[in-house]
Amino acid sequence: MSTEETFHFPPLPRTLEETGLTMTTIAHLVLKVLYVHGSLLAHEIADIVKLPHAMVMEDVLDHLRRERLVEVKGSTAVNKATYRYTLLQRGHARARELMQHNQYVGPAPVTLAAYAERVYAQSLAKHTISDEALRRILSPLVLNDALIAQLGPAINSGKVVFLFGNVGNGKTTIAELIGANLPGAIWIPYAIEAEGHIIRVFDARHHHVITAQTPGVRSGVLRYLPGESVRYDQRWVLIRRPVVIVGGELTLKNLNLIFDPVAQFYEAPYQMKANGGMFLVDDLGRQRIRPQTLLNRWIVPLEKRVDHLTLVGGQRIDVPFDVLLIFATNLQPTDLVDEAYLRRIRYKICVPDPTWDEYREIFKREAARYNIPYSEPVMQYLINEYYLKPQRPPRGAHPRDLVEGLVHLARFRKTSPQMTKETIDLACMPYFLKKADDA
Repeated sequence: MSTEETFHFPPLPRTLEETGLTMTTIAHLVLKVLYVHGSLLAHEIADIVKLPHAMVMEDVLDHLRRERLVEVKGSTAVNKATYRYTLLQRGHARARELMQHNQYVGPAPVTLAAYAERVYAQSLAKHTISDEALRRILSPLVLNDALIAQLGPAINSGKVVFLFGNVGNGKTTIAELIGANLPGAIWIPYAIEAEGHIIRVFDARHHHVITAQTPGVRSGVLRYLPGESVRYDQRWVLIRRPVVIVGGELTLKNLNLIFDPVAQFYEAPYQMKANGGMFLVDDLGRQRIRPQTLLNRWIVPLEKRVDHLTLVGGQRIDVPFDVLLIFATNLQPTDLVDEAYLRRIRYKICVPDPTWDEYREIFKREAARYNIPYSEPVMQYLINEYYLKPQRPPRGAHPRDLVEGLVHLARFRKTSPQMTKETIDLACMPYFLKKADDA
């Protein structure tokens, strides 16, 4: 990771106006913070809402005191940052009302406009991948040159990529390796405010925070990270480019703002959490909605780089759409959508069955992981008996699974794993079920 990948650090707001929020919005958030946490020191409140005390929060807390909503209950020093605040009865009642309207408690949101500006500023489309880099990324797999030559331009296009082919040939792994090696880091907000509503963006399941302890972070970046000397707007968090993966559970509902009727605020949909990174829709065709309906959902976002999301009240908001969108499926594209629609998808890439030489190489790599001596005569026996005779096509996942079978057998026998005709038979019989099976 290079220092350039962090782009411009979010500037520290030095006035209330520079936060993009109103006094009322921040004051309401503070009341809810005190309602949930009880009495807090002023700097503790500032730490929770991620706004500077001296420049912003001091004015907000003074405002709440004038409104007789909070009071100071002592201090550990003369500094106002050490004043201890607690809710007055009137403030407690007001906070309870606010919690009924919206239970969001945490870092103050940023504006939708600020979010959009930063997403486009740190767009993945500004980066390209070279042939050398892609080969290095995909080196854990055994792939042919023709496939790599198709993948590179598809990734650089920034358009939708359609990976198809038989099960077990590495489509998902290819996408995951690409996602894990997206360049650099991006800033995302904990939450945004849009039309008076809170949308939570940060999700620890998909967003991996970069800290001073993060492996691979160079010293040039460290001095700008939390806890270091340079100050910035801490409503933003530095993360690795996100990789969001969904499968058969995906529905159209998951692709719109998700409203929590109890907490009364929104969760960003999958594709919004993937902004700046990769969104992989795995097992396309296994969802409970028609593939064409799902694909139609992406026409406008892909063309305009803008996604239209709808609030509960019917208002529509426009949010950035800046993701590498990959669909992976075991089905033939023509079985999913018609030819006219397929023309809209520029990159349709087949991940083929391995050749026998590729199959051997995969097997050798897997055997080497467990220190299993490789035997070419036994490999020829495996190919003849379990592939050629039953006319079973090879799959990229077969060597891994069969070698694991050899390991499990050795553990049972309390011996070291061996590649012999006998052990291959014992690994293949329960795996393939019958010689005519082609799975």
